[in-house]
Amino acid sequence: MEGTPGHRRGHAGTGEDARGPGVPSPRGDNPPSPTAPGDTGSAVSLASPRDPPGDTEPDGDKVCAVCGDRASGYHFHVMSCEGCKGFFRRSIIKGVRFTCPLARRCPVTKAKRRQCQACRLQKCLDVGMRKDMIMSEEALRRRRELRGQRGQPGGQRGQQGQAGGQQGLTAEQQELIALLIAAHQRTFDSSFSQFSSYWPAVRLLVPSPRGSAVAAEMSLSPREEEPPDAPSLLPQFADLSTFMIQQVIKFAKEIPVFRSLPLEAQISLLKGATLGICQIRFNTVFNPATKAWECGQRCYTIRDGALAGFQQIYLEPLLKFHESLRRLRLHEAEYALLQAMLLFSPDHAGIAQRDVIDQFQEKVAVTLQSYIEHQHPRREDRFLYAKLLLLLTELQTLKAENTRQILHIHDLSAMTPLLSEIIS
Repeated sequence: MEGTPGHRRGHAGTGEDARGPGVPSPRGDNPPSPTAPGDTGSAVSLASPRDPPGDTEPDGDKVCAVCGDRASGYHFHVMSCEGCKGFFRRSIIKGVRFTCPLARRCPVTKAKRRQCQACRLQKCLDVGMRKDMIMSEEALRRRRELRGQRGQPGGQRGQQGQAGGQQGLTAEQQELIALLIAAHQRTFDSSFSQFSSYWPAVRLLVPSPRGSAVAAEMSLSPREEEPPDAPSLLPQFADLSTFMIQQVIKFAKEIPVFRSLPLEAQISLLKGATLGICQIRFNTVFNPATKAWECGQRCYTIRDGALAGFQQIYLEPLLKFHESLRRLRLHEAEYALLQAMLLFSPDHAGIAQRDVIDQFQEKVAVTLQSYIEHQHPRREDRFLYAKLLLLLTELQTLKAENTRQILHIHDLSAMTPLLSEIIS
């Protein structure tokens, strides 16, 4: 998407060139060598004639389906060795596109697997390695902690899913939650420290419009006269919108299933879900006592939204939505799962691979429901999942009205090309 930060197409250069922010270099066998953009090669069958006899080990051990080396187990849905497991994971995470210098006809064996990374990666895909099963570094760390806790006294397998207080969840559900929490934490700072440089920290105090019921009800600051040189709230809202959208895009790219989708599908999902995900994130900093969104050193109220040009028909339901959602006292895991549910909506227009998206959204929804059942045992929480579904429906209505009003605030859309792209 034009204007989106951090979008990484395949490109030439070393593996370090393609490494995204916060993705350390995993250890393993050979680092990627310099390559140019190009095709990753045609399909290479498992029984390829390019594999000369003698390169595999014909003993009774399990062998790697990629190179014929001794396999350590099933990795990414395929029996493979540690070397090919690490190579496949690094290549997919970094988004590197390799080019074969020999017309995609290189042998991929234990002895020669380092010679052509393009053919090696293609063979990984041909034998069935799945991109959507790759976990982030943070998710791997959490899984290692989980396994460590299971190995301690009182942490045996009989206490299912004890790690992180996620008792009763399957290992796959726990890994999904760990992945989404890690993605959320890496792309959302509730202190807005990265955003503090956009403007001075002193909060503007501006007069309430006369006769505005919303402003009168939600005003938190003394009604002081606006300083003559005070900047408008509109540029601040524009900067804040751009900043939040950028963070949502980074969140999406932390999810392996999203990265595996075609670029057009990624763009469609982001256009359909970004405004809703921003509201879910804003809810984590909403203070119901003061009816304010505490964005680091600044806080915003409904009154500020009215001054920026938003209308009461949108602002009052928006406030009600945030109050209702905040009353549910959601955990961080539930906020992360809600964002993923919104992102992977197969109902957006022009979506390719609709089945893949639908299956992943269903997996997220089942995980959320299971998490709620086990983490909210109180009687008053028994309808929590149903309440969340109703609020998500309400959020879709809010998003439609938000889009309509943004389009009518011409200066806002002009100031934020990224926002204009999202709502186009």
